[in-house]
Amino acid sequence: MHLVQTMAYVNEVPWHGLGQQLAHDQPLEVWAEQAGMNWRIEAADVRFAARGADVDAIRTFPEQKVLYRSDTKVPLAIVSTRYQVVQPAEILEFYRDLTDIGGFELETAGVLKEGRKFWALARTGQTVSLKGRDQVNGYLLLATACDGTLATTAQFTSVRVVCNNTLAIALANGAGTVKVPHRSQFDAQAVKRQLGIAIASWDDFMMQMKALSERRVNARTTEAFLQRVLTYPAATHTDRSATVVNDRAVRSVQALFAGRGKGSALRSAQGTAWGLVNSVTEFVDHHRRARSDDHRLDAAWFGQGAALKQRAWAEAVRLVA
Repeated sequence: MHLVQTMAYVNEVPWHGLGQQLAHDQPLEVWAEQAGMNWRIEAADVRFAARGADVDAIRTFPEQKVLYRSDTKVPLAIVSTRYQVVQPAEILEFYRDLTDIGGFELETAGVLKEGRKFWALARTGQTVSLKGRDQVNGYLLLATACDGTLATTAQFTSVRVVCNNTLAIALANGAGTVKVPHRSQFDAQAVKRQLGIAIASWDDFMMQMKALSERRVNARTTEAFLQRVLTYPAATHTDRSATVVNDRAVRSVQALFAGRGKGSALRSAQGTAWGLVNSVTEFVDHHRRARSDDHRLDAAWFGQGAALKQRAWAEAVRLVA
């Protein structure tokens, strides 16, 4: 089953190859229609027929509600009555002032899992060019889910142009990410204030990228890095935190780092910690096993792939600390 229900984009075809292309500077209403986000999440009582009871004896479960799409009536989730819904329109509306006066440009928006998860991604206008014309652009991702898999999350992220690798801007103090749990009301302006539309976080990230691009790594350091990053849980009865090295992934990333990866021969990446990070991000975004490109997108932005990239970034930053 495909996870991406609908999606729209401007500029180049996204790395996952999905979506409907739009012309530049389209109003949010066009984005909502083309990205398949022009519907609402509605709520209804949870009702059930008790087994053996009279057929007309339909009962209500008062502490829960079912969420469903206003257009297709497809059920999305059963949640508590305290659950605060975030609508698809709110995700797009978040960017209105940013695109009108802030210099941002919406680049992709779409719906995953029949409407259980949806997002929009805008380019911030921030960019850096590392040695060898290795360009990295800044983005702001806003995503939410109504199936319990994701708080409403505003996350600064980056895309390396040469290979379309995506990497969250993860800084030690948590700058660059705001998460609003669904038990709280989503307040777009408060989130923007909290993000500070974080020029400072981009500046810190840019400094770290440059430091990584100047940090040379030898074969031993590379092997140790990959052994720490490319693991998966192997919990036992005695040790729930046990992990196993994913040897297949190690070999794949080593090949990308050694020259097979896009941009691996650039001066910023060849034989450097920055090259190691990008070998992992390319593996996650383009080569890691997935049932389909849209499953890979979901994992790379929100799931295990995103966690793997974060681990690679954290381990690389330790090399320049």
